[in-house]
Amino acid sequence: MKSLKKYYIVGAPPEDVYNAITNPLSIQLWTGEEAVMSTEPGSEFSMWEGSIAGKNLEFIDSKKIVQEWYFGDQSEASVVTIILHPHKDGTSAELRHTNIPDEDFNDISEGWDNAYFGSIIDFFDAF
Repeated sequence: MKSLKKYYIVGAPPEDVYNAITNPLSIQLWTGEEAVMSTEPGSEFSMWEGSIAGKNLEFIDSKKIVQEWYFGDQSEASVVTIILHPHKDGTSAELRHTNIPDEDFNDISEGWDNAYFGSIIDFFDAF
């Protein structure tokens, strides 16, 4: 199992980035796909037609999101923590993703850069 930590600068305030990550209608705008999402701890979520799915663990409005991501029947949960900080250019998003299966690490790392945060950055840059 591997872990990663990355930072992204998004050209929007933290509350807008938080909404882009937690509101299913906003998620659909930057992914182009329907999403199931709730800010209720314990609720299930799904994005990109189920290619990302898991359980929501914790939310602090406009500041923090913690989710468990499902990877088959692995023994330890894969946990994603996103912490949003105000930044002079909008938001600094700190990403921590733990317990990534070794065989999925490169795809997951690239997915964060290109599909997930890359899409969010592109979405806000369009305005």
